[in-house]
Amino acid sequence: MTDNSRQTGPIERQPAIFIPHGGGPCFFMDWPDVWDRMAEHLRGVAATLPQRPAALVVMSGHWETDRVTVTTGTHPQLIYDYYDFPAHTYELQYPAPGSPKLAEYIQKLLAKAGIASGGDAYRGFDHGVFIPLMLAFEKADIPVVEISLPLNATAEDVMEIGRALAPLRDENVLLVGAGMTYHNLRRFLRPDAEADEQSRHFDDWLYRAVSEEPDQRSSRLARWAEAPFAQDCHPKAEHLLPLMFVAGAAGTDLGVRDYSDTVMGKALSGFRFG
Repeated sequence: MTDNSRQTGPIERQPAIFIPHGGGPCFFMDWPDVWDRMAEHLRGVAATLPQRPAALVVMSGHWETDRVTVTTGTHPQLIYDYYDFPAHTYELQYPAPGSPKLAEYIQKLLAKAGIASGGDAYRGFDHGVFIPLMLAFEKADIPVVEISLPLNATAEDVMEIGRALAPLRDENVLLVGAGMTYHNLRRFLRPDAEADEQSRHFDDWLYRAVSEEPDQRSSRLARWAEAPFAQDCHPKAEHLLPLMFVAGAAGTDLGVRDYSDTVMGKALSGFRFG
């Protein structure tokens, strides 16, 4: 299904990862120290993988649709879906190719699992995709397919999508959830001691949930809204649900936190399965 022609040794199973995508084009601005550790983490992602991925399948918190949709274009453009940033950030480029063949296969896997889906040949990559990938896979030479987040999907719904696409991991495809473990923008970008404390409690809960044995992990993540200060940290769920996508694809692999930081007072994490 995927092109592994550049792979010279045996192919190992790829992990499924949840990465923070930052705030807008934050890594490409003069924003001293604030995003440095996150940028360092993203730049190190490729070195942690068993081999160069044949393709990337990314679910971002910035593409919501009525049903699951995948990008089917050969050369997706970029969507600069951030506002009031410096002019040069609207000239950033990430010319990674798409993969119509992989997109078709994804739709077949979803159909096999009873999940309705569609393709979009014109959709480009939003900043939840291209901004972190510019650091993690800067050469832009690995095919990327973006998958949408269904509107009104529950955590369990999104884990089911991940379960359906888990076989891709054995075909050297890296599954990526791109979001943020804290995403209350009204309280993120200003000093707020109460919100800082709430973020720490929620982040601690999330770390413990991800670290559980797989059966317990799925059950706890499905009830994430019951966690301490969950609604305060995520008034809407779209930036957390990409974590559920990769957790669903994890199978029996244990989850680990591979990034932990405090940005503007808010606790943030990244996670990896496998």
